[in-house]
Amino acid sequence: MRPIRDILTLAPVIPVIVIDHLKDAAPMAEALCSGGLTVLEVTLRTPAGLLAIAAMKAARPDAVVGAGTVNTPDLLDQAADAGADFIVAPGLTPALAQRARTRGLPFLPGIATAGDILRGFELGLDTFKFFPAETSGGVPAIKALEGPFPDIAFCPTGGVTLENAPRYLALPSILCVGGSWITPKSAIAAGDWAFVRSAAAEARQLAR
Repeated sequence: MRPIRDILTLAPVIPVIVIDHLKDAAPMAEALCSGGLTVLEVTLRTPAGLLAIAAMKAARPDAVVGAGTVNTPDLLDQAADAGADFIVAPGLTPALAQRARTRGLPFLPGIATAGDILRGFELGLDTFKFFPAETSGGVPAIKALEGPFPDIAFCPTGGVTLENAPRYLALPSILCVGGSWITPKSAIAAGDWAFVRSAAAEARQLAR
């Protein structure tokens, strides 16, 4: 199993993707990977999400495609069966952590407090999605957590934009950020894959 930290260091930004129509999955993957972002998070917020994972991997075998918004062990199993390369959850539970370990999948659970981190340590985890980042205190909150947890690593998601991403990426604990600004609904609806490719290329240039 590839460590989750290895995946998170492949690019400075992981696009958080919502696919409503399966036909959009392959061109989305092509646009993002062509722009230089090869780690993709497909949220399971829509019926097309699970099928989109397989479609993206088929379109771009070089992509590392994860499943996001995984809220239950059963959904984690479905994501694993669909071919997900890693799992992202909005929160952390022992059941989710155990199922990810059983299925041999890298796991990135959401946390927002020191108590969450301590519970993660008890489950053998040291790398987390800081979520929702901006409303949970943003950069100042992460700086405060770096003190008592110097070996922790984060991928902040939720309210992260092209404008504020550099402030997160400047922190020593940040491996990458997650963002949906690269794949806006308006661009998907219009089939504007040139926009997605350009936004991915711009995000790729962000320095850690």
